[in-house]
Amino acid sequence: MELASGQSILFFFEGTSFSFTKRTLLREWLQKIAKKEKKRIAALNYIFCTDKFLLSVNQKHLNHNTYTDIITFGYSPITDKEITGDIFISIERVKENALTYETTFQNELKRVMAHGLLHLCGYKDKSASDKITMKKKEDKAVALFHKLNTKDR
Repeated sequence: MELASGQSILFFFEGTSFSFTKRTLLREWLQKIAKKEKKRIAALNYIFCTDKFLLSVNQKHLNHNTYTDIITFGYSPITDKEITGDIFISIERVKENALTYETTFQNELKRVMAHGLLHLCGYKDKSASDKITMKKKEDKAVALFHKLNTKDR
Protein backbone atom coordinates (compact mmCIF):
# COMPACT_ATOMS: atom_id res chain seq x y z
CA MET A 1 0.00 0.00 0.00
CA GLU A 2 1.41 3.36 -0.98
CA LEU A 3 1.17 5.95 1.78
CA ALA A 4 1.41 9.73 1.89
CA SER A 5 4.68 11.27 0.69
CA GLY A 6 5.77 8.02 -0.95
CA GLN A 7 5.95 6.18 2.35
CA SER A 8 5.52 2.45 2.05
CA ILE A 9 5.04 -0.24 4.69
CA LEU A 10 4.37 -3.69 3.30
CA PHE A 11 3.59 -7.01 5.02
CA PHE A 12 4.65 -10.39 3.62
CA PHE A 13 4.07 -13.93 4.88
CA GLU A 14 6.64 -16.63 4.16
CA GLY A 15 5.74 -20.26 4.85
CA THR A 16 3.19 -19.43 7.52
CA SER A 17 -0.59 -19.33 7.56
CA PHE A 18 -0.40 -16.39 9.96
CA SER A 19 -2.08 -13.18 8.88
CA PHE A 20 -3.69 -10.21 10.59
CA THR A 21 -6.28 -7.53 10.18
CA LYS A 22 -6.04 -3.80 10.90
CA ARG A 23 -3.15 -3.27 8.51
CA THR A 24 -4.03 0.40 8.09
CA LEU A 25 -3.90 0.85 11.87
CA LEU A 26 -0.57 -0.98 12.02
CA ARG A 27 0.88 1.29 9.34
CA GLU A 28 -0.37 4.39 11.16
CA TRP A 29 1.14 3.10 14.41
CA LEU A 30 4.53 2.34 12.83
CA GLN A 31 4.64 5.76 11.19
CA LYS A 32 3.91 7.41 14.56
CA ILE A 33 6.74 5.46 16.21
CA ALA A 34 9.13 6.66 13.50
CA LYS A 35 7.85 10.23 13.76
CA LYS A 36 8.44 10.26 17.53
CA GLU A 37 12.05 9.39 16.71
CA LYS A 38 12.20 12.20 14.13
CA LYS A 39 12.32 9.70 11.26
CA ARG A 40 10.15 8.97 8.23
CA ILE A 41 9.48 5.52 6.82
CA ALA A 42 10.37 5.52 3.13
CA ALA A 43 10.22 1.77 2.48
CA LEU A 44 9.74 -0.85 5.18
CA ASN A 45 8.94 -4.52 4.66
CA TYR A 46 7.80 -6.82 7.45
CA ILE A 47 8.27 -10.48 6.57
CA PHE A 48 6.44 -12.83 8.94
CA CYS A 49 7.88 -16.31 8.67
CA THR A 50 8.67 -19.66 10.30
CA ASP A 51 11.56 -20.52 12.59
CA LYS A 52 13.11 -22.58 9.79
CA PHE A 53 12.99 -19.69 7.33
CA LEU A 54 14.43 -17.17 9.80
CA LEU A 55 17.16 -19.63 10.83
CA SER A 56 18.22 -19.86 7.18
CA VAL A 57 18.34 -16.04 6.94
CA ASN A 58 20.37 -15.93 10.16
CA GLN A 59 22.84 -18.53 8.87
CA LYS A 60 23.18 -17.07 5.37
CA HIS A 61 23.42 -13.37 6.18
CA LEU A 62 24.71 -13.17 9.76
CA ASN A 63 26.62 -16.45 10.09
CA HIS A 64 24.62 -17.32 13.23
CA ASN A 65 23.29 -20.84 13.72
CA THR A 66 20.58 -19.94 16.24
CA TYR A 67 16.86 -19.37 16.28
CA THR A 68 15.75 -15.80 16.89
CA ASP A 69 12.50 -13.88 16.96
CA ILE A 70 13.61 -11.03 14.70
CA ILE A 71 16.28 -9.98 12.23
CA THR A 72 16.39 -6.40 10.99
CA PHE A 73 18.24 -5.22 7.90
CA GLY A 74 18.56 -1.48 7.49
CA TYR A 75 19.42 -0.04 4.10
CA SER A 76 19.84 3.62 4.99
CA PRO A 77 22.41 5.16 7.34
CA ILE A 78 21.20 5.55 10.93
CA THR A 79 21.95 9.28 10.60
CA ASP A 80 19.48 9.49 7.70
CA LYS A 81 16.01 10.83 8.48
CA GLU A 82 14.41 8.27 6.13
CA ILE A 83 14.08 4.62 7.07
CA THR A 84 14.40 1.81 4.56
CA GLY A 85 14.65 -1.78 5.66
CA ASP A 86 13.42 -5.34 5.96
CA ILE A 87 12.28 -6.83 9.26
CA PHE A 88 11.93 -10.61 9.46
CA ILE A 89 9.84 -11.96 12.35
CA SER A 90 9.42 -15.62 13.33
CA ILE A 91 5.79 -16.18 14.33
CA GLU A 92 6.81 -19.35 16.20
CA ARG A 93 9.34 -17.44 18.32
CA VAL A 94 6.80 -14.69 19.05
CA LYS A 95 4.29 -17.30 20.26
CA GLU A 96 6.93 -18.93 22.47
CA ASN A 97 8.11 -15.56 23.83
CA ALA A 98 4.54 -14.60 24.69
CA LEU A 99 4.30 -17.69 26.90
CA THR A 100 7.76 -17.11 28.41
CA TYR A 101 7.06 -13.46 29.22
CA GLU A 102 3.45 -14.12 30.25
CA THR A 103 1.89 -11.76 27.75
CA THR A 104 -0.51 -12.14 24.86
CA PHE A 105 0.65 -13.12 21.43
CA GLN A 106 -0.70 -9.81 20.07
CA ASN A 107 1.23 -7.71 22.60
CA GLU A 108 4.43 -9.67 21.99
CA LEU A 109 3.99 -9.29 18.23
CA LYS A 110 3.61 -5.51 18.59
CA ARG A 111 6.67 -5.41 20.86
CA VAL A 112 8.78 -7.28 18.31
CA MET A 113 7.50 -5.18 15.40
CA ALA A 114 8.39 -2.01 17.32
CA HIS A 115 11.76 -3.51 18.31
CA GLY A 116 12.80 -3.89 14.68
CA LEU A 117 11.70 -0.37 13.80
CA LEU A 118 13.53 1.03 16.83
CA HIS A 119 16.73 -0.67 15.60
CA LEU A 120 16.26 1.15 12.30
CA CYS A 121 15.89 4.38 14.29
CA GLY A 122 19.32 3.77 15.82
CA TYR A 123 18.59 2.02 19.11
CA LYS A 124 20.77 -0.88 20.18
CA ASP A 125 20.21 -3.70 22.66
CA LYS A 126 23.61 -5.21 23.39
CA SER A 127 24.56 -3.49 26.66
CA ALA A 128 22.49 -3.52 29.84
CA SER A 129 21.70 0.20 29.55
CA ASP A 130 20.79 -0.18 25.86
CA LYS A 131 18.41 -3.02 26.77
CA ILE A 132 16.70 -0.85 29.39
CA THR A 133 16.25 1.99 26.90
CA MET A 134 14.98 -0.39 24.21
CA LYS A 135 12.48 -2.00 26.63
CA LYS A 136 11.10 1.41 27.65
CA LYS A 137 10.71 2.40 23.99
CA GLU A 138 9.00 -0.92 23.20
CA ASP A 139 6.59 -0.51 26.11
CA LYS A 140 5.69 3.02 24.97
CA ALA A 141 5.16 1.76 21.42
CA VAL A 142 2.81 -1.04 22.52
CA ALA A 143 0.88 1.45 24.68
CA LEU A 144 0.62 3.79 21.68
CA PHE A 145 -0.86 0.98 19.58
CA HIS A 146 -3.54 0.33 22.21
CA LYS A 147 -4.30 4.05 22.41
CA LEU A 148 -4.73 4.25 18.62
CA ASN A 149 -6.76 1.05 18.60
CA THR A 150 -9.30 2.40 21.10
CA LYS A 151 -10.04 5.55 19.10
CA ASP A 152 -13.29 5.61 17.18
CA ARG A 153 -12.44 4.28 13.76
